[in-house]
Amino acid sequence: MKKSLVAYFSATGTTAKAAKALASAVEGDLYEIKPAVPYSDADLNWMDKRSRSSLEMQDKRSRPALADRNAPVAQYDVIFLGFPIWWYVAPTIVNSFLEAYDFSGKTIVLFATSGSSGLGKSASELRGSAPGAVITDGRMLNGRISQEELKRWADGLKI
Repeated sequence: MKKSLVAYFSATGTTAKAAKALASAVEGDLYEIKPAVPYSDADLNWMDKRSRSSLEMQDKRSRPALADRNAPVAQYDVIFLGFPIWWYVAPTIVNSFLEAYDFSGKTIVLFATSGSSGLGKSASELRGSAPGAVITDGRMLNGRISQEELKRWADGLKI
């Protein structure tokens, strides 16, 4: 396995747990993508069409501000990029993250968490934000997945 970074955005902690387990399994480093303004419960209310998350996801050009731009992406060959699924794709803050760095020549493997959907069109929606990178669907990391299973999955990737 090439040197890996596990970068993730987690609104409620679910994706953080998956990212930490994956980082341990692949012996990769961990980086949390944080919004400049954290999301409140009201912001995450997908049933409210005027909630922050709803408004961001309705606008494909939305790019929520990042809390920092300190991700050491240049040091890594492979980036495992995790997020919760919002409206069948990655939250727009993931686009903000990708557009903040140069991912040319890097392989980005997506993983996500969701209560009811898969990765959907996440890869195709994110490719324009990371020109020069290879972005590939990985897998959903819902529930408890053993370290052994995560390692087998990562080792089996063609990267």
